Amino acid sequence: QVQLVESGGGLVQAGGSLRLSCAASGNIISIDVMGWYRQAPGKQRELVATITSGGTTNSADSVKGRFTISRDNAKNMVYLQMNTLKPEDTAVYYCQAVIRRVGSPSFFNYWGQGTQVTVSS
Repeated sequence: QVQLVESGGGLVQAGGSLRLSCAASGNIISIDVMGWYRQAPGKQRELVATITSGGTTNSADSVKGRFTISRDNAKNMVYLQMNTLKPEDTAVYYCQAVIRRVGSPSFFNYWGQGTQVTVSS
C-alpha cells in the first residue's frame, strides 16, 4: 500500500510562515508529479502548487511570490513553504502524488489525509 502523510499545519497570525511536509511511503517504484491542494469551508478543493520529478513547478496566482513548493526525490517527500500568510489561506491542505507502486505498470493518484492551516487576522 501507498500512504501520504502530511505534517506542519497549525495556527499562525497573518504575515507569519508555516512549512508543510508530506512523506510518501509504501511499495513505491516511482513518483511523478507531487503537489499541494487546499479546501476551505464551503469551497471546492483547489490547486496550490505542483512540482514534477524534474523540479518544474506550477502554482496558483493567489500564492505566487508567497508559497514555494519543493521536493526531495531521494526521500519521497514534498514541502510547501508558506510565507506572508493571509486569513484567506485558511484551509485544509492536502498532499497529492502520482505514484507507480510495486506490481503495477501504471501510475495512480494518491491523497494524504489533510492538515489544517488557520491564519488569524
